Amino acid sequence: MSPAVLANVVALIHFAWVAFLVLGLAAILLGIAFRWEWVRNRWFRLVHLTMIAIVVGESLAGVACPLTVWEHRLRMQAGQTTLEGDFIASWVHRLMFFQAEPWVFTIIYVAFGLAVLAVWIVAPPRWRKARAE
Repeated sequence: MSPAVLANVVALIHFAWVAFLVLGLAAILLGIAFRWEWVRNRWFRLVHLTMIAIVVGESLAGVACPLTVWEHRLRMQAGQTTLEGDFIASWVHRLMFFQAEPWVFTIIYVAFGLAVLAVWIVAPPRWRKARAE
């Protein structure tokens, strides 16, 4: 597989990560309002919390996102001078990235992480064991 195609795959994985975090929090909030039991699934909630904890931890530590680094390296290998590359990558980047100082992103990530943590406290996941047959 060419580096350009792999870069697009990494960009789509990155987009899926962000979409899961944002849409997951929206689903949890709606689930609280509409009493959807599935939003209290412990595995869904643990994965969601872990994913945002990774983002917040990287941001606070000043570590570049590995997916961003990997994609950039693949684009360089493909001879692309911009992170936006082709059609797919261009749209993924337009939806995910905007220009701002690094501290702005840190504040956004921490605030989002605190929102996820607050929802964890307000509407904790269910930890009950499966029913015996």
